[in-house]
Amino acid sequence: MSIEITSFAESENYIRSLRDAVFVQEQGIPRELEWDCEDTRCIHVLARNDSGIPIGTGRMQSDGKIGRLSVLANWRGQGIGGELLESLVSKAYECKFKSVYLHAQTHVVSFYEKYGFRKEGGEFIEAGISHVKMVKDL
Repeated sequence: MSIEITSFAESENYIRSLRDAVFVQEQGIPRELEWDCEDTRCIHVLARNDSGIPIGTGRMQSDGKIGRLSVLANWRGQGIGGELLESLVSKAYECKFKSVYLHAQTHVVSFYEKYGFRKEGGEFIEAGISHVKMVKDL
């Protein structure tokens, strides 16, 4: 498995395919909510299996917001999401960000806590799903 930093222009087809599978098809998020105008301005990461097939992705906005972290269902539980997250955090550190943040679905808060994120504030609804803001100081 490999992780690469990429841009939306370079990897749009792969990113769209992965996020459509996870967020639109699996979680039922409306496509118009999944696709915003931020992608072209974000740093993206792409995970590929040993055959080079894309299996996960994520992005970081210019303000340090990490999001759209997604791994295909049959590849979960193998550390891929953590590697994607750590790649984005490392890039933020290289860019001299003081912190990064994300909106975590509440059922995966413990995943982000393992990587040093802490909850900030209460729960809120985003795209019909309960979330909480999480922050990590760099």
